[in-house]
Amino acid sequence: MPHLDSEELSLLALYDEWDDPAGREHLLDCPECAADYAALRRTVEAVRTTPDTSHLSVPGPGVWAGIHRELGLGESVLEDPLAATAADAPAPGDVPPSNVVPLAPTNRGARPKGGGARGGWWQRPGAWLATAAAAVLVVFGAVWTFNRPPQPQELAAAQLTPLAQHSAAGSAKVVAAADGSRSLEVSLDKDEAKGYQEVWLIAPDLSKLVSLGVMNSTSGTFQVPAGLDLSQYPVVDVSDEPMDGNPAHSSVSIARGTLAS
Repeated sequence: MPHLDSEELSLLALYDEWDDPAGREHLLDCPECAADYAALRRTVEAVRTTPDTSHLSVPGPGVWAGIHRELGLGESVLEDPLAATAADAPAPGDVPPSNVVPLAPTNRGARPKGGGARGGWWQRPGAWLATAAAAVLVVFGAVWTFNRPPQPQELAAAQLTPLAQHSAAGSAKVVAAADGSRSLEVSLDKDEAKGYQEVWLIAPDLSKLVSLGVMNSTSGTFQVPAGLDLSQYPVVDVSDEPMDGNPAHSSVSIARGTLAS
């Protein structure tokens, strides 16, 4: 099954109310995506934890410049988002007013009521925590995407329908791996062979054929020979072969279908 991309996983992890029923349903069925989501959630929860801000200082402009450069952000966000509030920072030894109550971390971007000259960024954890969480998730998602192994790509697929005196049906698909090799994945709903099942790729006029191997159960995966032009051999055929030692096709086909991209 296709996996969720890094952006979708990040949005699901960052926002509990993000409207993506299909994505959340996918997490219930895909252990790999569920593990990635859990890692992202741990990052979000860690960032949302209200820190001790008593010793925080405004980071220098080089910090945002580095973030901007590493993430490849656009000119519209070139300015340090904390630069506008840096002037509000208290002088050394100043004590924030006792009537200023920090917002809960879940109030993203909200500004405390009555925030005066000293209502600086250090008194608004909801705003900068959400920003920090988003930045962390962008970096995490980029690293996750870079390190995640390339996923197999489906090149073509076919529905296999039963031939005369048979009722087995199923499907076949050609999948390309990261190294460029191709494989044919075949599945039938039953095994009707009196001898054994063999999987073939056949020309449209049935004049040429290539055997991919024996299928001992109702499904199997077979390597497609390198250089084989599938447009010349688009027909997938599952045959019933007798135990006679003859490598030729028996002319008894159980199911057949044509690959289409």
